[in-house]
Amino acid sequence: MRTIAITSGKGGVGKTSIAINLGCALSEAGKRVTLFDADLQLANLDVALGIDSEYSLQHVVSGELSLTQILTPGPMGMRIITGGSAVTTLMHAGPQRLAKFMGQLDDLAASTDFLIFDTAAGLDNRVFAFLKRADEVLVVLTPEPTSVTDAYATIKVLFRRKPDATVRALVNRAPSEAVAKATFNALKTTVQNFLDKDLLYAGSICRDDCLEQATLMRAVAFTQFPDAEFVPYLRRVAQELIVPASPQVLYESA
Repeated sequence: MRTIAITSGKGGVGKTSIAINLGCALSEAGKRVTLFDADLQLANLDVALGIDSEYSLQHVVSGELSLTQILTPGPMGMRIITGGSAVTTLMHAGPQRLAKFMGQLDDLAASTDFLIFDTAAGLDNRVFAFLKRADEVLVVLTPEPTSVTDAYATIKVLFRRKPDATVRALVNRAPSEAVAKATFNALKTTVQNFLDKDLLYAGSICRDDCLEQATLMRAVAFTQFPDAEFVPYLRRVAQELIVPASPQVLYESA
């Protein structure tokens, strides 16, 4: 089981939409995906998916049920762990209780190929509990300068707390692939020069109104608009996660 934390330096960059639709693309490729709502402030993955979950993380925090018992069926065979206020409650728990909970994540391995944390944006210490637990961190940003700056701040703190972290950058709402690669290269150069760390290119997602339409509809864009422009982009990102290119190829392609 590979654990991927999807995060961003600032809100409003489409992080949750990426988590949902990337999960769909991975499922389409035959992978078993579990989406975990790890947003401490706005835990609303169930709302975005348009599903009603009988059980949530609250039942795990209270000790009533285990993580495997609260899994809710989602689109394209995905399974969902909804959070709600329980995420904040969990993160305020003591180290032993938190460690016990994180240990339960291993119980998902028998039935999960990709466990995706949809975390909150920003530098909250509780967000980093999930980032540190993940095998890889996918930082979502847009070409806007403020988004790039905030993404760098998140990456800087992440490497400080987890020096061996594997970090990928995904450029969302890119007007073109050229702009996406230029955005990534600027961020990569900053990370190399000031942190002496490497940053991998996860790819880009084009600007597509279908993604916003789906959000307003409480629908999944990947299934609602299967022929939309963004879909091939997501498939490429999913394929990069499934079979990563070598660092040299990634650098040259970006």
